[in-house]
Amino acid sequence: MYGVLNGVRIVEQGTFITGPCAGMMLGDLGADVIKVESTGAGDPYRSFKNGFYSAHFQAYNRNKRGISLDMKRDADRDLFYDMIRQADVYVQNFRPGAAARLGADAKTLQSINPRLVYCSISGFGPDGPYAKRPVYDSVAQATSGFLGVAIDPDEPRFIGPALADAITGIYAALGIAGALVERSRTGKGRLIEISMLEAMMHFSVEPFTGYFALGEIPKGTDRPRLAQAFIVRCADGRLFAFHLSSLDKFWDALIEATGARHLAEDPRFSIRLRRIDNYRELSEALGVVFAAHDRDYWVARFAGFDVPFGPVNSIPEVADDPQVAHLGMIVPVEERSEGARQSVRPAFTFDGERATKVDAAPTIDEDGQAIREALARNREAWPERIRPDTLAKSA
Repeated sequence: MYGVLNGVRIVEQGTFITGPCAGMMLGDLGADVIKVESTGAGDPYRSFKNGFYSAHFQAYNRNKRGISLDMKRDADRDLFYDMIRQADVYVQNFRPGAAARLGADAKTLQSINPRLVYCSISGFGPDGPYAKRPVYDSVAQATSGFLGVAIDPDEPRFIGPALADAITGIYAALGIAGALVERSRTGKGRLIEISMLEAMMHFSVEPFTGYFALGEIPKGTDRPRLAQAFIVRCADGRLFAFHLSSLDKFWDALIEATGARHLAEDPRFSIRLRRIDNYRELSEALGVVFAAHDRDYWVARFAGFDVPFGPVNSIPEVADDPQVAHLGMIVPVEERSEGARQSVRPAFTFDGERATKVDAAPTIDEDGQAIREALARNREAWPERIRPDTLAKSA
C-alpha cells in the first residue's frame, strides 16, 4: 500500500460496517490491521447474503489479516492482551457495555498499554436516553436529520448504499489519525468515542447552520432547487444530470447546447431567482427537451459546452468509464482464495503514488496460526515479529 501508516498496528474487533470501515481506511493507508473475530461465527457480515464470504464483508475488510478468538477462554484473552500490549490502535463498534463484559473496555486496555488509541463506535453514544437502542444505517440516517434533507418528502426512500455506516467509519478513522499525531507529541493514547448520530449530524452541518442562522427548516427538495441541479430522462430512458449553480454562464451554455431558446424567453425562467421559484416547472420543461434524443447524444453534445454534467451511471458503466480507467481506479485483489478479483482502490494519491492493488479480506482465522506462532516465539518482540512480510497470508 502507500506506506504513510507503515509501522502503525491496529487491532480491530468490529462487525458489520462502522468498525470494519474504520479499519479498512487505516489499512488502505498502510497500517497493519488485524481483525479479531469470535471463534466459529465470526463477523455476521460474512454471511449477510449467502455463503461465509459475502461481497459485503469483502468490501470493508480488505487489507487486513484475521484471527479468531474466544474471549471467554483465558488463553485466547491473554493472547488478545499480548496483541493490545504492542498495538497502536484498538477499534470496536459494540453496543455500550459489551466491551467491558469482554474485558476489552478502554480502562482495561489502556492500563495494559497507556499509548493505545482506543476508538469506540456506537449508534447513539455511550450513554443517554437512546444509548441502549439497537441502531443500523437506516435508523441513523433518519434520526440524525440527514434523511429529512436528502429525500423528496412526496416520495420518501432510504438513501443507499449504507451511508451512515460508512461515513461514521471514515470519521472514526480521521479521529484515530488525529490522535496518533497528538500521541507523537505527548506519548499518550486517547479514548475516542464517536456515534453514528454525531457523525451524520456533522456530515449535515450545512442545513443545521442554515436553520440556526436563518430560522428556516430545510427540506429534501431545497438543495437541488437552490443549486439548480436537474436529473432528466432521455429518449432511451437513461438518466442525465447537470448542475447550473449560481453562474449565469451555465444557464446560457445550457440553452445553447440544447437549442431551447424558448426556455430563455419564458419569463418564469428569465433570471436565476425565478428559476429557483419555478424549479418544478423548469424541470418538467427540460424533461421534454431531453426526451428528444438518447443519452449518448446529450453526453457528446454537452462535451463541447461549459456546463457541469454527467450521465447517471450504473456501476458497470462506471467500471468501464475512460476517466476511471485513466485514474486506475479498478485494481486487482491479491492474496485471495475466493471472492472478487477486482476492487476499487483507495481514493488517495500521495506524491503521485496510487495503490495498484488491494489485499483480499481474510477468510475466517486465516492468519490465526501465524500470529499465534509469532507471539509464542517471542511475545515481547511483537513489533519486530508481527509484520506483513513476516506473517504473510497463507495461500
